[in-house]
Amino acid sequence: MKKIVNYIVPAICLVAIVFSVAAFNKVEAATAFNRADAAVQAGQPVDLTYAAEKALPSVVYIKYVQNSKIKTVDVQSDPFSDFFSDPFGGFFGRGNGGTQKRQIQTPKKEAAGSGVIISADGYIVTNNHVVDGADELTVTLNDNSEYSARIIGADKTTDLALIKINGKNLPAITIANSNDLRVGEWVLAVGNPLGLNNTVTAGIVSAKARSLGANGVESFIQTDAAINQGNSGGALVNTRGELVGINAMLYSPTGAYSGYGFAIPTTIMNKVVDDLKQYGTVQRALLGIQGGDVKNWVDAQKDQGKEVDLGTMEGIYVAKVVDDGAAADAGIQPEDVIIEADGKKVTKMAELQELMANKRPGDKLTLTYLHNKKKVTKTITLKNEQGTTKVVQKFDLDVLDASFRPVTEETKKQMNITYGLEVMKVNKGKLADVGISRGFIIQKVNDESIKTIDDLQKAVKDASTSKEPVLYIQGIYPTGKKGYFAVPLQE
Repeated sequence: MKKIVNYIVPAICLVAIVFSVAAFNKVEAATAFNRADAAVQAGQPVDLTYAAEKALPSVVYIKYVQNSKIKTVDVQSDPFSDFFSDPFGGFFGRGNGGTQKRQIQTPKKEAAGSGVIISADGYIVTNNHVVDGADELTVTLNDNSEYSARIIGADKTTDLALIKINGKNLPAITIANSNDLRVGEWVLAVGNPLGLNNTVTAGIVSAKARSLGANGVESFIQTDAAINQGNSGGALVNTRGELVGINAMLYSPTGAYSGYGFAIPTTIMNKVVDDLKQYGTVQRALLGIQGGDVKNWVDAQKDQGKEVDLGTMEGIYVAKVVDDGAAADAGIQPEDVIIEADGKKVTKMAELQELMANKRPGDKLTLTYLHNKKKVTKTITLKNEQGTTKVVQKFDLDVLDASFRPVTEETKKQMNITYGLEVMKVNKGKLADVGISRGFIIQKVNDESIKTIDDLQKAVKDASTSKEPVLYIQGIYPTGKKGYFAVPLQE
């Protein structure tokens, strides 16, 4: 369980959803919908049964399995045990408080979470922390049918993931625009908290665009609908049973509900889902600034005995401008204050992040900011993390156009090494371009140890979407000579 900012914990769902008992025909559903909608408009108490019955069939149970694995770890050696097991151990460096390589077997891990069906052909949205590191994912629908799921893509920055099952005519939820939510509006949290199946809790929208410092990009919907451990990946819905957010966290001094729950809005979710489907990775547009809420910065200055007048107490204070970034190109400077984006007033960083989450590299953004208390409006072109406006491609091992195998025990003894990945064949690919040949043993990539093919696959994927899409490879030739190579992944 992830703990953030002392007491924020993710709500990982524990049990499966089952069928709701009641069923509406079209006339009854339309009547109930109209009653709920009219009540919301009139500001009167709302019958929430329609919303619950609409949402429940779309929320699924996800079983997570991470298989037991053999890992090689460094352990502190015991000089006495070394002495008795090998009388020369102390002389040859294995004793006297040194380290030894030992293999341990990690335990099998099982966990559970929820997801929300967003399309009839089997796409399901959940939290990244529900599926991260899974070797197997099993999805159980509310009719108790089970499916194996595969991960289409995941995004740690927003804590969202998209998975897929092979199903047809599944009960997909209707997705609403979370921007239309108002503070004080009724919402339902649907999930399986604390092992209690099929639980629906009600509350209101307590705040919008809440920032907790938990994710890289966040603009949470805060609600007082009870969210406990077991709600992660579940649905936050409005009174019409439409999805407005993915439940992600609770804030509590005890780990149990104490009045504050948080959901990722659909305005962020929709863009992440589209990118993961189309590109396999999120196309994130960057403004190229570092900063925070004006109020927080001014308060920090006051704590140091400094008086500051920026001309406003709302907006985003620019503390640093990244060289060659979009903001730098537009002439934005440190100590400027951003007050509008695309004609919309922005009072805090979370609001700007939510708007930016819907942009891709190459998109335009019109900013109004205060420079020396004077308004300036400019339209800028957003860039990706690599400083271009191109689509960021997520490569896998195929881009290297080579085959590999973990080094054999015999090779380890001959080369006096404990791990590595041997290059078995090199075709006309990126390894051949830099001169890596058959027999070379890869030991590190971008300072990470490479022991398995999965390790290399991860290194390639991580590097391809990073600010610097290059593999820095360290290894050793069969002759014992060491080799160092830089392998660019982007053209």
